[in-house]
Amino acid sequence: MTAKQRYDSLSTDRTQFLSIATQATRLTLPQLVREEEEHRGAKNLITPWQSVGAKGVVTLASKLMLALVPPNTSFFKLQLDDSVLQGEGFPPEARSELDLSFAKIERTILESIAASSDRVVIHQALKHLIVAGNVLIFMGKEGLKMYPLNRYVIDRDGNGNVIEIVTKERVNYKLIENQVPEEVLMRKQMTVVDDTRDKNQEECDIYTHITRDNNRFIWHQEVHDYTLPASKGKAPIEASPWLPLRFNTVDGEVYGRGRVEEFMGDLKSLEALMQALVEGSAAAAKVVFTVSPSSTTKPQTLANAGNGAIVQGRPDDIGVVQVGKTADFKTAFELATQLERRLSEAFLILNVRNSERTTAEEVRMTQMELEQQLGGLFSLLTVEFLVPYLNRKLNVFQKTGEIPRLPKKLVKPTIVAGINALGRGQDRESLQAFLTTIAQTMGPDSIGQFINQEEVIKRLAAAQGIDILNLVRSMQEVQQEKQALQQQAMNLEQQKVDAQALKSPLADPSKNPQLADQLQPPE
Repeated sequence: MTAKQRYDSLSTDRTQFLSIATQATRLTLPQLVREEEEHRGAKNLITPWQSVGAKGVVTLASKLMLALVPPNTSFFKLQLDDSVLQGEGFPPEARSELDLSFAKIERTILESIAASSDRVVIHQALKHLIVAGNVLIFMGKEGLKMYPLNRYVIDRDGNGNVIEIVTKERVNYKLIENQVPEEVLMRKQMTVVDDTRDKNQEECDIYTHITRDNNRFIWHQEVHDYTLPASKGKAPIEASPWLPLRFNTVDGEVYGRGRVEEFMGDLKSLEALMQALVEGSAAAAKVVFTVSPSSTTKPQTLANAGNGAIVQGRPDDIGVVQVGKTADFKTAFELATQLERRLSEAFLILNVRNSERTTAEEVRMTQMELEQQLGGLFSLLTVEFLVPYLNRKLNVFQKTGEIPRLPKKLVKPTIVAGINALGRGQDRESLQAFLTTIAQTMGPDSIGQFINQEEVIKRLAAAQGIDILNLVRSMQEVQQEKQALQQQAMNLEQQKVDAQALKSPLADPSKNPQLADQLQPPE
């Protein structure tokens, strides 16, 4: 079965979810999910009567972005399994050295994320998750690429594991013309958007078919049922570049459901009320002047008269018609206000971040808020997105040589991310709190008595992501310098004693005959 046939077959299960996603996007951000037949060109989108939906989606996406990949702080760490250290006979001091090495690797990955456009694509993907409930991210060499729900289909097993993915996208035919044989060109069916356009503007559908093969994913691309030779690829499951994400999962369903779907009723009600209020207010604000049919005052004269003009006529012949139904809008306005408040709570609009610099504490508070309000959504995104995303980054960087390769049998780094361990910033704060507690409980002198100061420095440096090479002295160097200072102090003290002895009367030969005899040369 070709990729196109498989795409068409799996599209049946997607129809219901795509219909819901289309309704949700019309109430929030109409540009997110388009109709299937819409390929290119601008189209007048229906603007919602209310902006609560759009504001809620953007705000919630920003908070999820802050919790998953926060700027200016480390949001993950690499650590070793304790059983690995004990089984291989690692000395205890080796952990600190390994933590410092891992800190360098983490810094390299964080710098690459900051220099790329990953955050832009992730933020856009989060908006699709909130509205449509589904999105697909591909981690390519040029960066991240996002597929909305109307551009891919997916199949999962009963446990939610991905079995198959087929994507559909339109590309310019000139990009793949050299990869397609002549016999395929003869039977190609091109889609020309406009007859007046140049033939070079022709486009074709390209399908990417991803399947699971044991513990890996394999994929290829097809154009007109022909497989492109240069499009084949494979990757282990734990480091797959294909990341299908879901907002809420329902047992037995292949696709996820978005946050907007949960509050579709309130959004539809608010949309209808706001439309009624806007149109009713416009009608109520309309003012119409009437002129008696038997009046000497002509309507044209009255219409053309300026402010303060003098016209001939009788004031009694002119009347004003106003609706005067503004009081009837009170009930609708109160209901709309209540709906807006409920939606603001649902999309976490009420607690908007207002700080100039992101701190680790702020990130943790945001994570706790998301976890409490959204019922484990952050944990789900951590498992389905953040950990695979970091695993893929780690795998690619090891292949390119940007970070050293880690021996799999000896060292198995575990990526710890999410609410339980927010990077190495959490390690730093925990260590500082521990030292403060010891000092307060046992006295300041207990720090130097019971705590290995060299180990504390190494762990703080690893938590801060600082390379201590040629920066921090070792304990041996500190002891040597201490001994040198002690020896210098002893020499100075001996010199003082000698100087005082020379000033003593016993050191004067004229006053000490014994010393004079000792200084007298022998005959």
